[in-house]
Amino acid sequence: MTSPSASAAPRSAPAAPPADERLPKGAPLVIGLLVVAAFVVILNETIMSVALPSLMIDLDIPTSTAQWLTTGFLLTMSVVIPTTGFILRRFTMRQVFGAAMTLFSLGTAIAAIAPGFGVLLLGRIVQAGGTAIMMPLLITSVLTLVPAARRGRMMGVISIVIAVAPAIGPTVSGLILSTLTWRWMFIIVLPIAVIALVLGLWKISNLTETAKVRLDILSVALSTFAFGGLIYGLSSLGESVEGGHALPVWVPLAVGALALAGFIARQIVLQRNDRALLDLRTFKTRSFVVAAVMMSVSMMALFGSLIILPLYLQNVLRLGTLETGLLLLPGGVLMGVLSPIVGRLFDRFGPRPLVIPGAFIVSAGLWGMATLLHEGTSIAWVIGVHLLLNAGFAIMFTPLLTSALGALNPSLYAHGSAITSTLQQLAGAAGTALFVTVLSTSTAAGLAEGLPVVPATAAGVQAAFLIGGLISLAAIGASFFVRRPAMPLPKGTLGH
Repeated sequence: MTSPSASAAPRSAPAAPPADERLPKGAPLVIGLLVVAAFVVILNETIMSVALPSLMIDLDIPTSTAQWLTTGFLLTMSVVIPTTGFILRRFTMRQVFGAAMTLFSLGTAIAAIAPGFGVLLLGRIVQAGGTAIMMPLLITSVLTLVPAARRGRMMGVISIVIAVAPAIGPTVSGLILSTLTWRWMFIIVLPIAVIALVLGLWKISNLTETAKVRLDILSVALSTFAFGGLIYGLSSLGESVEGGHALPVWVPLAVGALALAGFIARQIVLQRNDRALLDLRTFKTRSFVVAAVMMSVSMMALFGSLIILPLYLQNVLRLGTLETGLLLLPGGVLMGVLSPIVGRLFDRFGPRPLVIPGAFIVSAGLWGMATLLHEGTSIAWVIGVHLLLNAGFAIMFTPLLTSALGALNPSLYAHGSAITSTLQQLAGAAGTALFVTVLSTSTAAGLAEGLPVVPATAAGVQAAFLIGGLISLAAIGASFFVRRPAMPLPKGTLGH
C-alpha cells in the first residue's frame, strides 16, 4: 500500500512550494487584475505633460490654466490617499476595487467628451479619486496575500506600476498626439478601464478582513489642508519664479505645514485607541523609516527628471513630441524588464546588495546628465544616460518598497501603504518644484548675462540635474542602513 503514494509523490512534490509560501486560492488572479488596473490608472498621472501645448491651443487657455490639469490631479491624489488606510480597513477588497475603477472610468469618460476646460478638469479630478485608491489597494493586497518568502517577486511587479507607468506616460501621449487629438488619450483608455472594472467585479473575491472602524472627520479636514497645501505650494513653486501666481507660494506651504503639525498631533492621540486615519506607529519601525526616506528621495529624482528631460529634448535639442516620447521609451522598457528580476534577487539576497549599487547607479546617471546634457549632445548619449538612470531606479524601488512595508506588523499594512503613497506624492511634487525652480532661475541668470536662449536653457538643465546629483549622495549614504525586514509579528500585536 505504500508504493502508490510513493509513486505519486515525485509527480506532485516538486511542483508544490512549501505550505508557508503558497498563495491563497484565487490570489494570483486577484493580484493580476489589480496590477493591470493600477498600471492603467497610474499611467494617467503623467500622460498630460506632453499634451498641454495641444490643449492650450484647442481650448484657448494660457499655460497657468492648463497646468491645473496636472496640479488638480495631484491635489486630489494628495487629499484622497491619506484616507485609504481607513478605506482599506473598513471595506472589502471587491468594494474598494469597484469604487476605484468606477471613479476612474467615469472621470475618463467625462474628460473624453469635455466641451471645455472646466469639464475636462472635473474629469481629471474624478480620475484622480480612483487613482489614489488603487495603489494602496494593490500594495496592501500583496502584503496580505503573498507570503514573505515570495514578496520580492510580487513587489517587483508593483514597481513596474509605480515607476514605469509614470515614466512612459509622456511616451504614450506623444505617440497618440502624433496622429490623433488629445481626446484620444482618454478614448483609448476608457474601454480598458471598463473591462478591468467588469472583470474585477466578476472575479475578485473578498480575501482580506474588514473592521468596523470610524472615520475621524477632523483628521480628514486636517489632512486635506496639510497635504493639499503642501502639494499645491510645491507644484506652484517653479511657476512662481516666473511670476505666474497671484497668491504667494509661502501661503499654501505655511497652511500645509501648520495643518500637518495638527494632523500629526491628532493621529498620535487617536492611535492609542486604533482610530487614527494614518497610524504613525509605522515610524517606530527603523527599517520602514530608512526605506521610506530613500524611496522619497528616489521619487524626487524620478519625477524631477521626468519633467526636465522632455523640456531639454524639446527646447534645447528641438525635437518634437513624438521624437521626445520615443526617446524616453527605452528607459521605461528597461525598468519594466528589470523590476521582476530585481524582485527575485531580493527574495534570495535581501535589499542591501541591490540598494547600494542601485543608489550609486542613480547618482552616476544624475551626475552624467549634469555634465553631458548641453546643446550639442548626441541623441545616443541622451538615451545612454537615461538608461543608466532608469536602471538604477529599477534596482532600488523593489527592495526599498518591500523592506519598508514588509517590516511592519500586518495590522499596519493599510496604514503603511497609505503613508508610502502619500510620501511618494509629496516627494514627486517636491522634486518637480526643485528641478523646475533651479532650471528657471539658472536659465534666467544666463539670459541676464547675454546668453542665447538655447545655451541658457541647457545651462539651466545642467544646474537642475546637478542639484539632483547632490541629493543622490544622501541616498548613497542611507543605502548602507537598509536591512532585510524581519518576519512580522502576529496580526494585532502592534508593540510599543
